[in-house]
Amino acid sequence: MQSSLAFILHSRPYKETSALMDVLTPTGRVRAVLRGARGKLGSVARPFSVLDIELRGRTELKTISRIEPAGEFNFLQGQALFCGMYLNELLVRLLPLNDPQPVVFEHYGLTLQGLAHALPIEPLLRTFEWRLLEQLGYGFSFAVDNAGQALQAQMLYRLVPESGFEAVFQQQPGVFLGADILALAAVDWQQAGILHTAKRLMRQALAAHLGGRPLMSRELFLVQKGSV
Repeated sequence: MQSSLAFILHSRPYKETSALMDVLTPTGRVRAVLRGARGKLGSVARPFSVLDIELRGRTELKTISRIEPAGEFNFLQGQALFCGMYLNELLVRLLPLNDPQPVVFEHYGLTLQGLAHALPIEPLLRTFEWRLLEQLGYGFSFAVDNAGQALQAQMLYRLVPESGFEAVFQQQPGVFLGADILALAAVDWQQAGILHTAKRLMRQALAAHLGGRPLMSRELFLVQKGSV
């Protein structure tokens, strides 16, 4: 038996009255069954707000034996709702089961609070994406290239997800100006064009780890004429 704070990342019907859930806890992403999900327990198991749950079972598939609210409900609507769905899909796709990620858990909760309180969306998403990659061991340097040389503002670089930035000597699709990379390192969100650069960079970095399958939340966002 294990008690933990948790967020519901994804839920789908399971058997007659249960739900099969992906749950984020400080000790990792857990797959668990919630019995009686169509009743009162199901109304508590809402996404985007921290819950207090009790998990039972010795196999990889756990049973949620208790679930209660454990904090303020993060009410997301409109663009913020689609962003929350995007964060959840990223976590389900990228986090291995039962791999402790306390930093990701904390930063996810803070990002949801930011979305619920209408903070600027782009910096929230880009910061979360980078923190997730970093905690999973997929981070790379914003100070030196993959040959160990300091990044130069006037040079062009392409991202090699496995090793970092590689200097290139002619314009080609997908490259980055060194000055823009250095601005990202300084987290200078006010610099013109830097949010666009950050989105382009994070899309390249994430694509290498998503196995070529599109993100459904991104497709939904495009239908709403937005983009994440």
